[in-house]
Amino acid sequence: MSESRSVDVLGADGKKAGTAELPAELFDVTTNVPLIHQVVVAQQAAARQGTHSTKTRSTVSGTGKKPFRQKGTGRARQGSLVGPHYTGGAIAHGPQPRSYAQRTPKKMIQGALRGALSDRAREGLVFVVDQFGFGETPSTKQAVKRLQALGDYVRYLIVLDRSDEISWLSLRNLPGVAVLAVDQLNAYDVVCSDAVVFTQAALEAFVAGPAKGKSVKAVATESEAAAQEDEK
Repeated sequence: MSESRSVDVLGADGKKAGTAELPAELFDVTTNVPLIHQVVVAQQAAARQGTHSTKTRSTVSGTGKKPFRQKGTGRARQGSLVGPHYTGGAIAHGPQPRSYAQRTPKKMIQGALRGALSDRAREGLVFVVDQFGFGETPSTKQAVKRLQALGDYVRYLIVLDRSDEISWLSLRNLPGVAVLAVDQLNAYDVVCSDAVVFTQAALEAFVAGPAKGKSVKAVATESEAAAQEDEK
């Protein structure tokens, strides 16, 4: 069985501030490319609205009357003026509202995420920092310096703990940077990134696993989730 992988935890000055363990069962498993592909395609399909609609012969505006007699005119026979070959006519075999959702068991989703993270970890593209914010004040300028200290990458995936609002505010406006709460981490965003950066708190939460009974909110921070609950 593979052993855990150790990575340096970078402090505010960009220097080593400690070490963190990347458990082998999460960051050193076999990367199943077909599984990752299937899960990523399912996630993209689930994002489709499926509200596209075209009009058929029964719904297009027009008459169903035969435009002229069948024989004797020298013209091609026609049964209706709402056929697809007429201007303003119906659409043949056009798209109709449907759901693109695919059944994806949780074990498949988890396996794809672990495989994608393991691939990044084996390439040395998983980083851990103590935090991105400094004190109580968000600083995008400081966040940029922290990212530059990791290396020259085009696309970063930043994984934060939901309580880390300072880091979220520091990073959310940066181009090429995707910010996720730790319970929103998924294979698609890992595959789309060049480097995956965990804060130390987020890594600990990810290794510990999801909290039982805690629902996943589609918002970034705990304060935003609380604000939504108050509105309800």
